[in-house]
Amino acid sequence: MIDKIFAWWSGATLGALFDIRRRGQFVAKDAFGNQYYEERKPSRDNRKRRYVIYKGYAEASKIPPEWHGWLHYVLDAPPSDGDYRPRVWEKPHQPNLTGTPYAYRPPGSLAETGQRAAATGDYEAWVPDQAPDRAP
Repeated sequence: MIDKIFAWWSGATLGALFDIRRRGQFVAKDAFGNQYYEERKPSRDNRKRRYVIYKGYAEASKIPPEWHGWLHYVLDAPPSDGDYRPRVWEKPHQPNLTGTPYAYRPPGSLAETGQRAAATGDYEAWVPDQAPDRAP
């Protein structure tokens, strides 16, 4: 509970939770458990601010693309209204896995085995002294 008082990286502080729930109206929850809110009253520029309360660690890459579009006013209606249809070429959203056990580690990286495959011998380094002469 003490982390909710001082630590923003564990989701949201108590002050932020209180303020968002006081001023905002709950919109929906996404597949990752993040909760989205919109202010009840528009601001001076006639826009309603939009908020996300992350489930767990506060990491922006945990927001799916459709909700990112809504948060940044690209989409007027929230994706939970059913108006959003992903493109056929879109893959399912996956948050940034860097620094986790699920991060990509190519063969030969120090985090993997550390052993690189032997060079195939088809590469010949360019040496400036052996460059062919060019006609003017």
